[in-house]
Amino acid sequence: MMVRKPIIYQSLVLLIIFAISILEAVEIFDQGRIEYMSREERELLKNESREMFYHAYNAYMSNAYPADELMPLSCKGRYRGSEPDRGDIDSVLGNFSLTLVDTLDTLVVMGDLKEFELAVKLVIKDVTFDTDVIVSLFETNIRMLGGLLSGHILADYMKQREIAMPWYNGELLVLAKDLGYRFLPAFNTTTGIPFGRINLRSGMKGVPSDMMRETCTACAGSMILEMAALSRLTKEPIFEEKAQKAMDVLWKLRHRGTDLMGSVLNVNSGDWVRRDSGVGAGIDSYYEYCLKAYILLGDEKYLGRFNKHYEAIMKYISQGPMLLDVHMHRPNTNSKNFMDALLAFWPGVQVLKGDIKPAVETHEMLYQVMQRHNFIPEAFTTDFQVHWGHHPLRPEFLESTYFLWKATGDHYYLGVGRKVLKSLQTYARVQCGFAAVSDVRTNKHDDTMDSFVLSETFKYLYLLFADSNDLLLDLDEYVFTTEGHLLPLSLASVRTNTTTEVEKERVPVEEMDRTCPNSVHLFPASVRQPLRNMVEDVCPKRAAKKRLSAVQFQPSNLEHSKMLSDMGITILTLGDGSVQLLHTFSNAKTPQDAEEGLLFMQEMVELSKTQAQQLETVPMLVTYVKPGTQQKVSLMAGPAHFGPDLKNQVLSAKVVLANPSLGCEDIGNAEDVKGAIVVVDRGNCMFIDKARKIQKAGGIAGIVLDNVLGSSIRNSPLFAMSGDGKPVEDVTIPFVFLYSVEASQLLEAIVSSHGSLTIKIGKVNR
Repeated sequence: MMVRKPIIYQSLVLLIIFAISILEAVEIFDQGRIEYMSREERELLKNESREMFYHAYNAYMSNAYPADELMPLSCKGRYRGSEPDRGDIDSVLGNFSLTLVDTLDTLVVMGDLKEFELAVKLVIKDVTFDTDVIVSLFETNIRMLGGLLSGHILADYMKQREIAMPWYNGELLVLAKDLGYRFLPAFNTTTGIPFGRINLRSGMKGVPSDMMRETCTACAGSMILEMAALSRLTKEPIFEEKAQKAMDVLWKLRHRGTDLMGSVLNVNSGDWVRRDSGVGAGIDSYYEYCLKAYILLGDEKYLGRFNKHYEAIMKYISQGPMLLDVHMHRPNTNSKNFMDALLAFWPGVQVLKGDIKPAVETHEMLYQVMQRHNFIPEAFTTDFQVHWGHHPLRPEFLESTYFLWKATGDHYYLGVGRKVLKSLQTYARVQCGFAAVSDVRTNKHDDTMDSFVLSETFKYLYLLFADSNDLLLDLDEYVFTTEGHLLPLSLASVRTNTTTEVEKERVPVEEMDRTCPNSVHLFPASVRQPLRNMVEDVCPKRAAKKRLSAVQFQPSNLEHSKMLSDMGITILTLGDGSVQLLHTFSNAKTPQDAEEGLLFMQEMVELSKTQAQQLETVPMLVTYVKPGTQQKVSLMAGPAHFGPDLKNQVLSAKVVLANPSLGCEDIGNAEDVKGAIVVVDRGNCMFIDKARKIQKAGGIAGIVLDNVLGSSIRNSPLFAMSGDGKPVEDVTIPFVFLYSVEASQLLEAIVSSHGSLTIKIGKVNR
């Protein structure tokens, strides 16, 4: 009995703890703070997130490939030199099909091996790094090198298991190795910390001196995962050696009194240029890679360093749910009064660390900010006002939401994902993909869709709602890079002969640091509950007031005139009957009204630009007689920025469906196509490539049918198809675009006529 008493006592304690947990859970259920999502709704949201991904992916492949990024408002590609220079923002563009490479592993996550195989073939055929372009080392590493490595690993995985890719022979790894060697000149500094920019063709030659002095901590400290993976896959240690040395030097440059890092440093002297320290922009992924280098490579020195940094962050930077920048050498003094959106990755890292409670708290604060503004603005103040309203559809908040869902199983996080999904659909979706939000206060769009939208944002959104049996991979066997690329944990068993200079500075790792606590007993709702009105309590919303938008404005409406007057806007009627608006800040009823007046004027300028562009784009008509009747049908169609201008000419011919229907390969039914107007589906290649295939087969015109269900000329702006950004002289046939609803009418007529329908294409007379 004496031996059994401790066992009985221990069991009793466990039962008491379990009973307390149950009581806590019942209380939370009673207060209605836990929601459960049915399997059916999860399935619907999974499918919707998948459709969103393909809406953006197909828009890129149809309108932008092989350019680096899609311009979703212009429906064309952006590559270096194609548009006016945007400064640092363009440092990611290298004329190397960035978005496609960045998206390779997302296609595998979606289970689309056919498209993955096609995409890999396109990368092998088209991507080269022998270009005279200066790019960001950091961005090119995480997006391009990471994308190539993950694509290679997954292609080889499919081949070895005879699932797909039987022809693959390591071509992506060859490209990755070529890129890795082009990185090496950037590491030739007196400290070993790499320069922030590199010329893909000539190394550091021709890189302006002002680009060679400084780099950010995240830029220098976010190379180890990709470079080490490259070394272990190619058996060439030089890549891991260079990245490891950079990590070692950064560790030595930490502030020894606080264990905090600054955000910008001189690459040659190692002196800190900016000493502000936080977990957001400029530092974020350095901390992430300290922890993930241990997870991927198994080297405990990285875990020891991360733990030291983590203790410092939780001591000095973490202020409840908020994470506020401090001075690394004066950690009790805040260096900013705002937070930036990039810190949203931190709860996900805390989940990997096993520190769930503060992860739940910070995530909840961010979620309330997101609910208030529809998206998390790029920067927001400590009282949760917008500091910088831009939102480029970043993935970090979704990433943390996914990790919290996986760690806790709390359906609350599925609801968070649903909210993000609806915001993306409502405020960011446009005809050609998803557009960045220029200002969350106005929901005005930027003509930008960064590659990470496809590489990360939609990947994490899909994974949040997907079950494990939906996936071809066991994601527990991989680590996500900071760009959401998949690297296998098996790389830890591949050894390279790398050396390090700071072995003597190894931080001891306690046994408890090697394991994560069991989070099953944790009820995140009990952690969130005290914070449920955090943002609203600090920054209560004004009483709901209907805001007049530029689209709604009618000069003759007296209520609208009164609303404009309150905003400090005067309506002037000119001699020709046109209306002019004049905004005077001091004439507004309140400062808030004056600010709304500024937003209204900005909207009005953008609306005028859009209307002017639409006036410049002359619509086309596709006309035919409905089979079996005398009814004439005219369908409004969008023109192309290439091919001949029909002017007053009308083209008439039999209409034929292309085979294959996408028209990206040589037309198989060339005999039927010759002398006909040819119909192709949107997707997989650029519009101009489809036109060339039709012209080659002898077609005299082409019609592209939209692949977005429900789209119509009645609810969508006039769409003009773009070329490949270069002068087009070889396409001599007219090309038009039909939205989905109008396309269905045409297809129905073709079927009813048994393939003998004649149509006419011409311009709308104005």
